[in-house]
Amino acid sequence: MPKINRYVDIDTVEREAKKDYIDRHSPFIHCDATAKAGEKFPVTVKMGNEYTHPDDPDHFIESIRLFDGETLLGEATFTAGMLGGEGHKGHAEVTFNVVPSKKMKLVAQAYCTKHGLWENEPVVVDVAE
Repeated sequence: MPKINRYVDIDTVEREAKKDYIDRHSPFIHCDATAKAGEKFPVTVKMGNEYTHPDDPDHFIESIRLFDGETLLGEATFTAGMLGGEGHKGHAEVTFNVVPSKKMKLVAQAYCTKHGLWENEPVVVDVAE
């Protein structure tokens, strides 16, 4: 099993280079805190918050996966060049539309071709009937 890197609050990190490294490799979940059971619910996963990631042939975000607990809800795969190619940087981003039936504990994982697998802290979404 590959090592899973986890996001840490970059405000607690002293070196700017370390902040950049952590932020640009971390997936961030953007969604409402509540959803309605049986209705489409958009969940956006964006790579990096303050810092952008390279889009080089040997260093790019290859995939983003969204889980509810241990259940895989969706996966998006990317190729080098999606964000403009070598020399360009950006935020790989994908929106998954899920239909919840119960409270969700969302976790996103992303794979960087150079720095491995990264995961966010769980995001809890309450689901109303």
